[in-house]
Amino acid sequence: MSEPKQNTRLVHDGSHPEDNYGVVNPPVFRASTVSFQTVAAQAEARADADNNFVYGRRGTPTSSAFEEAVANLEGGDKTIAVGSGLAAIASAMLAFVSAGDHVLVCDNGYSPTRNLSENFLKRFGVETSYYDPMDSTGVKNHFRPNSKAIYLEAPGSHTFEVMDVGAIAGAARDAGIKVVMDNTWSAGYFFKPFDFGVDVAVQAATKYHVGHSDAMLGAVTVTKEDQEVVFASARQLGHHAAPDDAYLGLRGMRTMSVRMDRHETNALKVAEWLAGRAEVDQVLHPAFKNCPGHENWKRDFSGSCGLFGVVMKEAPVEAVHALIDTLELFGLGGSWGGYESLVLPTNVTRTATTAPGPGPLVRFHIGLEDPDDLIEDLGAGLDAFSAAC
Repeated sequence: MSEPKQNTRLVHDGSHPEDNYGVVNPPVFRASTVSFQTVAAQAEARADADNNFVYGRRGTPTSSAFEEAVANLEGGDKTIAVGSGLAAIASAMLAFVSAGDHVLVCDNGYSPTRNLSENFLKRFGVETSYYDPMDSTGVKNHFRPNSKAIYLEAPGSHTFEVMDVGAIAGAARDAGIKVVMDNTWSAGYFFKPFDFGVDVAVQAATKYHVGHSDAMLGAVTVTKEDQEVVFASARQLGHHAAPDDAYLGLRGMRTMSVRMDRHETNALKVAEWLAGRAEVDQVLHPAFKNCPGHENWKRDFSGSCGLFGVVMKEAPVEAVHALIDTLELFGLGGSWGGYESLVLPTNVTRTATTAPGPGPLVRFHIGLEDPDDLIEDLGAGLDAFSAAC
């Protein structure tokens, strides 16, 4: 048959019943020691450790199945599964730098990436500077002779600007700079980073891959060109995915298509309703025309997920607390991508750009509930917000 489409591959990739007594889902292989019958057999396996199982930290058939599915979804050649999204980011960035090098990070990136740069890379003599993600023509002005990697995230964390990934990646590659992209918002479902010149794509698979808020998981996907150096980085740092978590990630991927489509539909309905409320100054959603980079999103992405931000009208912090504390269907917590709706008051750090405002910023993840119920709940929360102003 012809090449299967994305939704078909999500159902079947990584599933090899012929290797597992006909079992459809690869079972959980919990392992530390892998034993061999002879010294020669062990030496042979270790000589090709990427294609054999030699120790639990280097993976099991469970993590291998998950990695196969993620690589195919992202459009890369190989994936290595690690314990979290931050582990994926660290593995990728550390693969390309040494003392005396320089990296660039988008100013609207995931805050732990900034922490990694300021509180870890800096200690080892790697300098970080930040660039305006919306200035695709001027990004080259930030390049230095010792620039080794540039970090992209689209849309940006909390503020959801959508950079021109192809233009920024192209400029970096022309300068010999490796391009690392956090593709978690799209889950690889709505955006294919390797089609736009990205070298390494990272995922907080904790989010939409797992999909049920019950496992920590990260993934680093590469082309063959960078596989050796990136995988060595992850393994030297001791990063690996727990087999049970890899299993939950793969199981979540089987329903990703229907979940992502429902997240998108629900989020758009809720976001459009919020945009009409007097308490809301601006909805930060890439599908909205007033969102910076909307045209980039419209051109490069096939859809949108359940995560977006809202800039409230100027109000005391007590009003934001009243909004959140009144909500019954929205959990208050970090992360996102599960089946449930979440809300989080956010503060952002910017070095090269100015954050939206001046009103308080609130992030919403819209889950799989009935959107009319969520809207009713938000209506009560916004009434409490107004009352506290």
